[in-house]
Amino acid sequence: MKPKNELENQGEWAETHPFIPDELWVKCPACKNMILTSDLEDNLKVCSKCGHHFRINARYRINITVDEDSFKEMDADLVSENILDFPEYTRKLKTSKMSSGENESVICGTAEIEGSKTVLCVMDSSFMMGSMGTVTGEKITRAFEYATENNLPVVVFTVSGGARMQEGILSLMQMAKTSGAVKRHSDKGLLYITVLTDPTTGGVTASFAMEGDIILAEPKALIGFAGPRVIEQTIRQKLPKDFQTAEFLLEKGFVDAVVNRKDMKKTLSKLLKLHSKEGI
Repeated sequence: MKPKNELENQGEWAETHPFIPDELWVKCPACKNMILTSDLEDNLKVCSKCGHHFRINARYRINITVDEDSFKEMDADLVSENILDFPEYTRKLKTSKMSSGENESVICGTAEIEGSKTVLCVMDSSFMMGSMGTVTGEKITRAFEYATENNLPVVVFTVSGGARMQEGILSLMQMAKTSGAVKRHSDKGLLYITVLTDPTTGGVTASFAMEGDIILAEPKALIGFAGPRVIEQTIRQKLPKDFQTAEFLLEKGFVDAVVNRKDMKKTLSKLLKLHSKEGI
């Protein structure tokens, strides 16, 4: 790659300071260390120095979680529309589709995790911060209904800023809609596992994210309903250190386990096999 400034590769300075493109390095937001991009990719986008879990898109997460070529997507053609004629919403939807490469903030389908068949839903923060609109709720609901009809477990990876305000009350209705589908799935005695990733907040936390039979989380993930600043202003008290982190929720009993990304596939596989008829 050519240097941005050609003068940098000339003279005595260039002999002792070889040019390194910015694209080769990533700065960890937690420990501030510089990491080789190739090393970060090899480590599943987890900082090798401090263990910070970088945010990843839904397709990447699917690739590192399920068996090769086992994922079959469902309802990929469902797209959001500006049903309330909210100002600028049409443009934002178009921008989100272009930047994320997805039609919506969640990808649903069937897959196998080390041989165990399951229904998988993975939310994507690159599409309007994983906000839950009507189509997001519809896709998740359909995924649960398919799992219920076919006696399959469900695994959901959550990441969300909450309800999508551009769809008003219709967005908030998705909390009840998805929860109803989860209840029908549960009534049939089927397993539901949620994996909370950074950040999981708002209406997603207040509905299907916290309704799993087993709730896992990635290290240091932000999990909550309202933000810490809003809570402090409401209760007029200083919040505890690491409030709303996965580790804090684990201590308080809201999360069953905090699992490193490199161990997630193996952990999910073990849980799915433990709760299957065949067992391990």
